[in-house]
Amino acid sequence: MIKFPSEDHTPKPNTEGQDKRPASASTISFTDPIQLKNQLLIAMPSLDDPNFNHSVTYVCEHNEEGAMGITINRPLDVTLGDIFDHMKISCSNSSIRSRPVFMGGPVALERGFVLHTPHGGWESTLEITDEIGLTTSKDILQALADGAGPARAVIALGYSGWSEGQLEQELADNTWLTVAATTELIFDYPVEERWAAAARSLGVDMNLLSGEAGHA
Repeated sequence: MIKFPSEDHTPKPNTEGQDKRPASASTISFTDPIQLKNQLLIAMPSLDDPNFNHSVTYVCEHNEEGAMGITINRPLDVTLGDIFDHMKISCSNSSIRSRPVFMGGPVALERGFVLHTPHGGWESTLEITDEIGLTTSKDILQALADGAGPARAVIALGYSGWSEGQLEQELADNTWLTVAATTELIFDYPVEERWAAAARSLGVDMNLLSGEAGHA
């Protein structure tokens, strides 16, 4: 069952059932000066986890309890029209109904999230930056159906989560490249180009990287 609750159920980083990839025993402490909120995680070619292979994930929250984000380049075999029908929201506009829905991550796939810009007066929104918010309430879906939703949006089911120190350890293990997010990288590039484009913004050509992990 897909849920877009009216109250605030934005997941906290330490929610149970997060990404099951184990962290190494020697995890990095949060005393290390690292802050990944509003960054993009770009999967290295060596990352063969089927949930994250060639993925780009936008980090919505990162604190001492862990991190959570929305993967922005893994469309599901589901459209926004399917979500509308499930939620009993009326929408006859075919271009709106045909918008893709993404797998935001392997955690809580029955739950819906809208990553968007600009902010609006939605019932339940995590304001990530001055421009970008993550909304989990049904009212934003109704606005999208009415053609009055945010100008740019990624609609997702599920989210990506890391427990305390896990993401830092994965970075130390060269699992990810990171780059400051831009609205263009999140919303404007064609889905199939987002992984390469995000890496290219760092000056990295993914086609030239081998399957061996390493810093770029």
